[in-house]
Amino acid sequence: MSLSRLINPLCCSSSTSDSLVTSSYVKEKMENTSWCLGESKDRIRKLFNKVELSISSYDTAWVAMITSPASHQTPLFPQCLNWLLANQHLDGSWGLPDRHPLLMNDALLSTLASILALKQWGVGEDQINRGLHFIQSNIASIQDEKQHLPIGFGINFPSLIEYAQNLGINLPIEATILNTMIQKREIELQRGKQRNSEGWREYQAYVSEGMQDSQDWKTIMKYQRKNGSLFNSPATTAAVFQRLKNAECLGYLQSVLEKFGNAVPTIHPLDIYARLCMIDSLERLGINHHFKEEIRSVLDDTYRFWVQGAEDIFLDPTTCAMAFRILRLNGYDVSSDPFYQYSEDKFAESLKGYLKDVSAVIELYRASQAIIHPDESILVRQSLWTKQLLKQESSPYRLYADKLRSYVDQEVKDVLNFPLYANLERLLNRRSMEYYNVEETRISKSSYRSCNLVSQEILKLAVEDFNICQSIHIEELKQLSRWVVEYRLDQLKFARQKLAYCYFSGAATLFTPELSDARISWAKNGVLTTVVDDFFDVGGSEEELVDLIQLVEKWDVDINTACCSETVKIIFSAIHSTVCEIGEKSVKRQGRNVKNNVIKIWLDLIQSMYKEAEWQRTKTVPTIDDYMENAYISFALGPIVLPALYLVGPKLSNEDAETHELNHLYKLMSTCGRLFNDIHSFKRESEEGKLNVLSLHITQGNGASTAEDAIEKLKGDAEEKRIELLRLILHEKGSLVPRDCKDLFWKMTKVLHLFYMKDDGFTSHEMYSSVKAVINDPVISLMNY
Repeated sequence: MSLSRLINPLCCSSSTSDSLVTSSYVKEKMENTSWCLGESKDRIRKLFNKVELSISSYDTAWVAMITSPASHQTPLFPQCLNWLLANQHLDGSWGLPDRHPLLMNDALLSTLASILALKQWGVGEDQINRGLHFIQSNIASIQDEKQHLPIGFGINFPSLIEYAQNLGINLPIEATILNTMIQKREIELQRGKQRNSEGWREYQAYVSEGMQDSQDWKTIMKYQRKNGSLFNSPATTAAVFQRLKNAECLGYLQSVLEKFGNAVPTIHPLDIYARLCMIDSLERLGINHHFKEEIRSVLDDTYRFWVQGAEDIFLDPTTCAMAFRILRLNGYDVSSDPFYQYSEDKFAESLKGYLKDVSAVIELYRASQAIIHPDESILVRQSLWTKQLLKQESSPYRLYADKLRSYVDQEVKDVLNFPLYANLERLLNRRSMEYYNVEETRISKSSYRSCNLVSQEILKLAVEDFNICQSIHIEELKQLSRWVVEYRLDQLKFARQKLAYCYFSGAATLFTPELSDARISWAKNGVLTTVVDDFFDVGGSEEELVDLIQLVEKWDVDINTACCSETVKIIFSAIHSTVCEIGEKSVKRQGRNVKNNVIKIWLDLIQSMYKEAEWQRTKTVPTIDDYMENAYISFALGPIVLPALYLVGPKLSNEDAETHELNHLYKLMSTCGRLFNDIHSFKRESEEGKLNVLSLHITQGNGASTAEDAIEKLKGDAEEKRIELLRLILHEKGSLVPRDCKDLFWKMTKVLHLFYMKDDGFTSHEMYSSVKAVINDPVISLMNY
């Protein structure tokens, strides 16, 4: 039995008035696509050249408060003071413009820090008064639990209030609110001292500007980085320099101001992380193929930083996890060893562990799925503990996130429901577009934005690209519907009509316009393997099965004069025309006709199906090894995937097509699918008396005496096959099979995992919704960009 048994039949309608899809139609669409999207792509390319960060009023205020070594009566960086004077908002606040309503506490923090900087140097009385009025009007948000708190707010804001009082500022804050904040700070400080973990000590150092006299200033210098900063934070570094006059701290602050002018961001540098986020967004939105050269350049740089042990990667679990995942999945040789420093117990003792940072846990979980070696136990354990934390709705690790909660909750749901190995590209692209927030604000000590992290241009390109590709998919499906009727496949009453599903599995993974030939081949062969599977299973007599095999063996026959049933003629004619079409299309890509290669693929399939039919007819019970050696072929993925290899672009010689490497890729993919299929269909096939690897394991022992034990073993076997498959796909040194070709095996594996990962399979309703999302419903009506 093949994969096509999994889903209930889905029919698709066609109209005779629809024009036939031709290569010229696709070519025209590709040319129009290039012209329509050119400007957006040019603007996005510029983002690769420079990481842009918004200015932080909070951090700029702390830099502005540094006194000059020459005179305690003047600021060391007067340009920062001037920037604060010139950048107050109309409502009296400082901070990001057009802030989100749930970021009022961030505005209060930035406003109070800016007021103190102006007051310290005796300037901006009017700005100070307007700022105080803003605080008075909005201080109640402190008590709103829905408000998002910047990191360290509970320590930094009360400390700013105390400093304001020392400067003689009469703050318009009710005593009850002030006392509550002071009490919460003391509780946090007392709890941290009792715990006395490394995470707490690191957090204390990070919020040094709020610790003031209680800080052990010399001890925190162990957190100083090679660039002179502490935590890449201008505010922290400014507070430390004010106390210790450390030359490296000063050098860092001067370099940041040299880059940004008269003010500073809340974190710098962020280049590695921001560029990786950009690549991740492009991949998740399905438009990374437009920027192959730019992405390769960034990844080459990132890999060089990885090899060099760059602090900006390895001192941050979020960046480390993202760099590892993206580099590894793009073929770079990176070790999972760095994650030993982020094991469950060590992560809990880190700064982000103390902050209970859900975004870091998400990235660590994603990274754990890129396992390719059997000895990567660190990734196995990492997957277990991070998944467990993310599944707990009330998990303490959900106390802090660097994004607004609603978006993080959706991200958690998505990453749990769709792991790396079950995430079909076009479904992922669609979800990513629908939840993409062009106004996304990140929250650290203060809020910040970057067009490298989110960009309206990126979303616009993704939506337009999706809809253009979808218009091609619609026409291709109409063409395929006519093909089914033309070759009378719809007249085979025993055969399930699976065209929409077969086409969907190709369009959801091979979606770009230039892959039209590969999609058509994928879909037609998917339909034909479904027909042939049903023919060998229930639709054909033993004589008809033999006739079909003999026709494929002879191949060049006049089907009109052949002595066989009408059913056999219909099936052979459809196979014959499809194989010949693939052969003709292969000439322009391969420089030769691969018809004979595809004939052999089909012959292998129907011979394996015949062997299964013979076992069934004679009630022969094969060994598990004999069964699986035949069953991975009879699972019927060969005609779907293997011919498409010749149509995706790269040259694939006859020698390469016959290599152990390619055959092993095929066997791993098909074996994985066969194991999932037999687990899923065990109950039904047992009742029907059909062969199944699960029933063979139970009857023939192998250490599994119960169905539950056998299922667990087979699931483990399938996981091992999947890991080995991914390793072979990502391995480049010495590989003879082009990466674009190898990717097809992984794409089909993702189809298998998505449909089989639920115990009850992928339901008809879910399937119907997914087909509509990929093929029918445009995204543009759902977006506001």
